Amino acid sequence: MYDFINYSSPLGLLTLAGRGDSLAGLWIEGQKYFKDSLKKEPMEQNASPILCTAAKWLDRYFAGEKPSITELSLAPAGSSFRQEVWRILCEIPSGEVTTYGEIAKKKAVRMNRQTMSAQAVGGAVSHNPISIIIPCHRVIGSNGSLTGYAGGIDKKITLLELEGVDTHSFRIPPKNSCSI
Repeated sequence: MYDFINYSSPLGLLTLAGRGDSLAGLWIEGQKYFKDSLKKEPMEQNASPILCTAAKWLDRYFAGEKPSITELSLAPAGSSFRQEVWRILCEIPSGEVTTYGEIAKKKAVRMNRQTMSAQAVGGAVSHNPISIIIPCHRVIGSNGSLTGYAGGIDKKITLLELEGVDTHSFRIPPKNSCSI
């Protein structure tokens, strides 16, 4: 069973889910793959200690602070490939961006391979079940495109600007395009 709370943020309503002492999910209302990783397990509204801690972390984040990801116990559900990509996302410093291609290079090194598909990395990034805290919004296309945010490009821009990133040089891709 998962505990959950709703959190009112500058992005709109967020849903936080926890299991035991770990955060398992954080979704922006209406985002693609909303609660996808919970596998139809029951949810009970309960402000458990981990959810209260995560809410306080978000309070600080939205106030302009840079709380550390390591302050929270995270348990996102996903394949080992996705888990490793999400660990790499956690290494991107606040206020900085990287590309799907750069993450693919890091993933290839960790797997002792010559190359790794940026598209495969993009799939893992887009299925990140703990948005904002696992900072998938800090990933852009190799051509400077603000693509691939399940919560919506407008929310990605808001998060990057909150972290001090100048987004004016980035471009918004046309609908139904992919520029990983």
